[in-house]
Amino acid sequence: MAITTLGIASGIGDLHQIPIGKACRSIHKPNVPGVHVLSITGIERYNVTIFPGVLLPYPISGLEFCDVEVIISHPGIDDQVRITVWLPLKDWNSRFQATGGGGFATGIFEPMLAKALEAGYAAAATDGGHVLDAVDPSSWALKNDGSVNWELLRNFASRSLHDMAIVGKAVTTDFYSTKPRYSYWNGCSTGGRQGYMIAQKYPNDFDGILANAPAIYWSSLDPSGIWPHIVMHEYNTFPSLCEYEYFVSAALAECDMLDGVQDGVILDPLSCPFEPHSLVGSTITCSNKSISITAVTASIVQKILSGPQSSSGASLWPGPTLGTPLHSLANPKVPFPISANWIRYFVLKQPQFNISSITGPDFAWLFAQSMAEYGWIMDAADPNLSSFCAGGGKLLTWHGTADPLITIANTLRYRERVEAEMGGASAVDKFYRLFLAPGVGHCGDGKGPVPVDALEKLVKWVEEGKEPESLWAETVDGDGNLINRDLCKYPAKLKWTGKGDWKLSESWTCESYETQMAGRLAMGKPTTWEIFHASILKEKFFGFVKGYF
Repeated sequence: MAITTLGIASGIGDLHQIPIGKACRSIHKPNVPGVHVLSITGIERYNVTIFPGVLLPYPISGLEFCDVEVIISHPGIDDQVRITVWLPLKDWNSRFQATGGGGFATGIFEPMLAKALEAGYAAAATDGGHVLDAVDPSSWALKNDGSVNWELLRNFASRSLHDMAIVGKAVTTDFYSTKPRYSYWNGCSTGGRQGYMIAQKYPNDFDGILANAPAIYWSSLDPSGIWPHIVMHEYNTFPSLCEYEYFVSAALAECDMLDGVQDGVILDPLSCPFEPHSLVGSTITCSNKSISITAVTASIVQKILSGPQSSSGASLWPGPTLGTPLHSLANPKVPFPISANWIRYFVLKQPQFNISSITGPDFAWLFAQSMAEYGWIMDAADPNLSSFCAGGGKLLTWHGTADPLITIANTLRYRERVEAEMGGASAVDKFYRLFLAPGVGHCGDGKGPVPVDALEKLVKWVEEGKEPESLWAETVDGDGNLINRDLCKYPAKLKWTGKGDWKLSESWTCESYETQMAGRLAMGKPTTWEIFHASILKEKFFGFVKGYF
């Protein structure tokens, strides 16, 4: 199968065609119900280096492992799915880790596998039977007759994840002659959605699931990514990236200090009162040119921040939180490619369709069509996690509050629904915990401290029963200073003590929801929780779309 890269460079190291031991070459074909195992190969690899790539900010060297490739197909379906399993030749920690994908790619492979291997895991990834391209599904989305390739979409949505779990654990067991003591899922973005899908559809596949910045409501989220492009075309005005950055900086200037610390992060973006029209008439310099902020530009920014709307003005999906960079989705030249291709290939089935021709009313129809046609297969939105809970599974998620691609409203909405379904916050906390990372972008970038021990905390929760109350997070500022935090379990939030070095975690505490509410009510102000419920959690954002038009 042809494979395009995801910006990954890897050195395969010393390849031993005739391995020293025969175990790697003699792994048996796994028995997978409802699946044909077409082939299995294993090669020992030594002194492997994996260079920085997607979700891997540093190189990993000196890896030694058995590289197993299993090709499977599903009866009656013309697919060939590749599952890769890396098995450490020494110091295996007796655990198995399956890894997720990004965008339209079912798996990320080398970066995620290398990180798992470095930590001692046997690890697996799958391509779902697709070319591994995160933004372009053209090679597999449609059949020759122009209809959707539903079987390959099913692979991408969920089926290949279960296949990988079965194959990966079987191969691991065969190689080490013992079953993994525990198995884990690790993914972000698409990988986060995959983790939630596993908890809902295959609740017994993993003991612990780490699913960060999850694209839970895929059928709503994906079309929403072109909203900024539509807004700019409707106004026939295309603000520069410099202008967008000015609005983001202004929001930071207004709300950064609400927590008492000027650190380039809006701690609580949902309570930031910034209004884009307050900047009308301001003059800024962009590319050595003086630009005056117009009312039209402010309206564009406001409409982007408000999120997609129907033709009647009803909100369809929440926009980005204040302080979130806008350049990823509000590119004045091209629409966000993942969203544009979702509409071209899946919603319209017209690969050459000009996204720039979509009007506001057109978008409302496309949004409704996406949900109606694909919500059932792509959305990981079932709030009933009773089977996962009953089996002892643990689900841990962190999500950056400045994520420009997947708003935190997506994750908070799902958490709210699970609480309503399964007995409230305390009951849900026993198996599902959420942490918000202020100022962190998509899967780890941004100005805020990024969680670094989430998987370790998940392992201790699963294996020792130690419930995670916080996640350790770190970043380095422009001057090389280390900034760290102990991120709070939702709905608690960080609060500066007013003492000590604000860059260090000991100067911060976690303020409970009850304390937040008491303090806000004493001042006659709404709580963050109340603001959120009033603006984002209303059913109008997530109800039946047909009621909007």
